[in-house]
Amino acid sequence: MTTGELTLPVTKAPKAGRRRVMGAGKQLHAGPVTYVVLTVFALVSLAPLVWTAIAASRTDRRLAQTPPPLWFGGNLFRNLQTAWDQAGLGTAMFNSVIVAGTITVSTVLFSTLAGFAFAKLRFRFSSLLLLLTIGTMMIPPQLAVVPLYLWMSDLGWSNQLQTVILPSLVTAFGTFFMRQYLVQALPTELIEAARVDGASSLRIVWHVVFPAARPAMAVLGLLTFVFAWNDFLWPIIALNQQNPTVQVALNSLGTGYVPDQAVIMAGALLGTLPLLVAFVLFGKQIVGGIMQGAIKG
Repeated sequence: MTTGELTLPVTKAPKAGRRRVMGAGKQLHAGPVTYVVLTVFALVSLAPLVWTAIAASRTDRRLAQTPPPLWFGGNLFRNLQTAWDQAGLGTAMFNSVIVAGTITVSTVLFSTLAGFAFAKLRFRFSSLLLLLTIGTMMIPPQLAVVPLYLWMSDLGWSNQLQTVILPSLVTAFGTFFMRQYLVQALPTELIEAARVDGASSLRIVWHVVFPAARPAMAVLGLLTFVFAWNDFLWPIIALNQQNPTVQVALNSLGTGYVPDQAVIMAGALLGTLPLLVAFVLFGKQIVGGIMQGAIKG
């Protein structure tokens, strides 16, 4: 009798526990509707890239016909070679890697330092300076083209890569983005503990701030690289066809009495491939860093 009373709760408790665990596990599995929605979004997102590849593999005459082609042709490598030679994409790719890479590294570094200062350091007029920094985001970039061009001309940097790099070494968006992240992700107690242990400001930044900010730095780096690679307005003004970036070089493919649309699409495909390669190589690390930061938070 006593044994039955003791064993009855023991046998029921594991069953209830297993049901709760299984129920919680089922909630984590995606249903068929989720997969359908994600597939539709993926197809819609990939459609422009697929169409660019299809158009790049056809001839200009075939693209002008109705209905347009819906599958790949046999002229892809020929059009890619033509676009590469006509636009001088070898030099343009090299220049874009230097420009986008330098801007990305400097923006991530300076924005992280400035964001840390606004988030955790106390100094006079910090709120006013932050307000002014955010206010610059509301100024259209087109208003700065003329004074910026005159400034670069006075420095003697016309048609040189530093003309494109210097104005983008740090951004207000990057500073605000890192500030908002570090306010929540970096505990003030951790900084105070490092100061009590005798750590200098440089050591705190290197061993405390950068590890805590790594997920946001990865996201900001990816966004900055994409923006710098695709930037067209300022490079087309500051550079010429002898020393272009990718976007400036691709602009030359659209000139002429009858532009070859297939060659233009081939050039656009070549200009997009480095971004795809960068995402394939570093996308896993970026997503992993974001998930790591979310778990820590």
